[in-house]
Amino acid sequence: MTDEEHRLSDLERELTLLSRHFVASKGPRIGHTLDRSAYVLLTRLEAGDPLTLKELAHTFQVAVSTINRQVSAMLKNGLVERIPDPAGGLARKFRPTPLGLERLAADRTISLAGTTRLIKATGWPPEKTAQFLTLLIEFNQSIEQLEGLAWERDGNAGNPTGEH
Repeated sequence: MTDEEHRLSDLERELTLLSRHFVASKGPRIGHTLDRSAYVLLTRLEAGDPLTLKELAHTFQVAVSTINRQVSAMLKNGLVERIPDPAGGLARKFRPTPLGLERLAADRTISLAGTTRLIKATGWPPEKTAQFLTLLIEFNQSIEQLEGLAWERDGNAGNPTGEH
């Protein structure tokens, strides 16, 4: 195996571990009111304009039937609402309801507490955390550009130090 192949193999393993550690850092989903799919879908819908089922399926690179099942459950629970296309198109679009945004914010608070606990437990100083965040944003944006699936970010996402 070449050095580059070793690095890529190590990267694959570390990304797998990161996803495992991140999910574990949140602890049991005690207190969460949303399942994982609703959390991710609401996060995406909160970040931008309303989307159709087809647009959501494309964004998450899953079948429309999968998104349809997930969104149907969210509709039933009052987390999203179906609206006419603001641009006048035929397809209905979906956006979060106030209840959906409220529950997302509550679950995000729990998730943020887990992330904060993890970072503090590792003893990483703010500068190291900011450096990691910068690299992670760059990595995610590169993937998004490659896939043509950019996610909107708030104003601080490109400024991990939080300075304005």
